[in-house]
Amino acid sequence: MQTSELIIRIVIGFIGLLILTRIMGRKEISKMTSFHFVSAIAIGSIAANFVLGPSISIKHGLISLIGWTIFTLLIDIIDFKSMLIKKITSGEPVIVIKEGKIIEKALRKNRLDVDTLKALLRDKNIFNFSDVDYAIFETNGKLSVLPKEQKQPITKSDLELSNMPKNMFPLTTEVVSDGKIISENLTKLNLDVNWLHQQLLQAGVKSVEDVFYAEVQEDGSLFIDSKDK
Repeated sequence: MQTSELIIRIVIGFIGLLILTRIMGRKEISKMTSFHFVSAIAIGSIAANFVLGPSISIKHGLISLIGWTIFTLLIDIIDFKSMLIKKITSGEPVIVIKEGKIIEKALRKNRLDVDTLKALLRDKNIFNFSDVDYAIFETNGKLSVLPKEQKQPITKSDLELSNMPKNMFPLTTEVVSDGKIISENLTKLNLDVNWLHQQLLQAGVKSVEDVFYAEVQEDGSLFIDSKDK
């Protein structure tokens, strides 16, 4: 391979990767799921072979990069439309601490040990298991933590609403995604579809298909985000 050809390949590879990364969005470079991690590694390997592999023509190298990018975008679109496919490609968040109790089965399923869990908690400035109410292991490998009420920092709203009754639910729960009802989450909250439709009607929403996202909040109210018209 001539030096001039190598320089051309480097320039084309760099510009191509930059453009394709922008097209694919920020998930490839921020909070990656397992699928996006594999996708990023594959695209990097294709780019490296394109730059240094003299047996790979510039045309075939670009086709490989663009083809893999299109495949990644298609999977993202399918993930957006299908909760089942999203669970297969990206997994789903797992509760590893519930009401202060470590869920050993969840740790084993995700190949987490207690020391790793402690390290993730310390990253959230929590040093004792006894301070945790809920902890959720996210699909990107990070830990989301809800401290126990007495360990949460006091805010202005806490001072103003100190006499309000306790929340009905420990966590907010998604019940509608892109116009589709998540029945299993309603069941977990001891709610049903009739309750959901009643709440939507009270909010002026005639059909669940008009809802982009809805979640039951801790106080029992329903947060609704309608689809863009």
